[in-house]
Amino acid sequence: MSTDLVAITGFATLFGLMMLRVPVGIAMGMVGVCGFGYLNGFTPALKLLAQSPIRTVTDANFAVIPLFLLMGAFASTSGMSRELFRAANTFLGHMKGGLGIATIAACGGFAAICGSSVATAATFSTVAYPEMRRYAYPEGFATGVIAAGGTLGIMIPPSTVLAVYGLITQQDIGRLFIAGIVPGLVAVSLYMATITAIGLLRPGFLPAGPRATWGDRLAALRDVWAVTLLFAFVIGGLYGGLFTATEAAGMGAGGAFIIAVLRRKLSWSDFWRCLLESVRTTAAVFTILIGALLFGYFLTITQTPQRVTELLTGTGLGPYGVLVLILLMYLVLGCVMDAMAMIILTVPIIFPVIQALGFDPIWFGIIIVMTVELGLIHPPVGMNVFVIKSVVKDVKISTIFYGVLPFVVTDIVRLAILILFPTLATFLPTHMG
Repeated sequence: MSTDLVAITGFATLFGLMMLRVPVGIAMGMVGVCGFGYLNGFTPALKLLAQSPIRTVTDANFAVIPLFLLMGAFASTSGMSRELFRAANTFLGHMKGGLGIATIAACGGFAAICGSSVATAATFSTVAYPEMRRYAYPEGFATGVIAAGGTLGIMIPPSTVLAVYGLITQQDIGRLFIAGIVPGLVAVSLYMATITAIGLLRPGFLPAGPRATWGDRLAALRDVWAVTLLFAFVIGGLYGGLFTATEAAGMGAGGAFIIAVLRRKLSWSDFWRCLLESVRTTAAVFTILIGALLFGYFLTITQTPQRVTELLTGTGLGPYGVLVLILLMYLVLGCVMDAMAMIILTVPIIFPVIQALGFDPIWFGIIIVMTVELGLIHPPVGMNVFVIKSVVKDVKISTIFYGVLPFVVTDIVRLAILILFPTLATFLPTHMG
């Protein structure tokens, strides 16, 4: 059997296993080891199986993932999400759709200390949804805002998805995080603009809340000092070159822990729950990473990345035509796969194409994360939608998907803006210390 046929068989088997609900990491590992063994002998393949997990879990660079997850867990436990929402609401709640705008602002702030879209969506389903319903916001709109706001978790640094992209492509994770700041702010601004436009176009659709006094606003601002301090400390240290991404993750986790303790929001049971939650998520991510490494050896021996590069660069579509094809592929994959699995499975194949076309790898990382964000909210999978449904059980899935449609359009517009103006992602990293 030729190597091309072996590669095609390997991918067909991989997708078949995933359709049978085999975990992505396990499926990639099985196909990788079996495919490598078929082409190169099973003794070397079994050696890879023995060595890859040890190399992965003992690599200090990979520590950035559990440490940022732990930082998010401590921040969530200390009640920062509620304080962010309360502060945003005192300034914006009196506007038409103000609670929705406040939810987006609070999601953006929480994303700056969390790094997980699923965690952001789940948190604000309990924090913002009851408040919006109390003021008679439509169910679809309220859940759609939370689903869209949740996607900010993987764009605004720190981001676990950006960290994994950096590890796979050997790009500087610190530069990737800094590159996500401006596109993240653009995302927040466009989501807010979308809500404002809906309020203007449909005057009776979104209610306005009571106007808060300046005393209430100043009091609410005092409550969010911890979030501001933690974000400035971690991202400022990265941008100034004071520490690496892994060191920043450690400092962030330590800072979040100290803040939670000083505010007396972290009991022993909460502490152990945060540790267990981080370990469980880290184990899931590392399983996928190890599987991807094993699958990567199979891809290397079949020369799949080189073949895909030759195929796409030879289409005559030009760099941006090929880029559009790649992004369409991600949108299709987003219908059946979660964000992390998409990144880990496809980037080793697609990244050589991007390099051959001359695109900036940091910019492409932001583009990929934006596209993956769309997969978190568009049907039929929409991971954030299902997370919200698990929390807000009385709302239909179809209602949430309907409510999120305006934000899907907004995301497409944002993607086009970043493609047209790549400097939005590349300006800050080029001026890092």
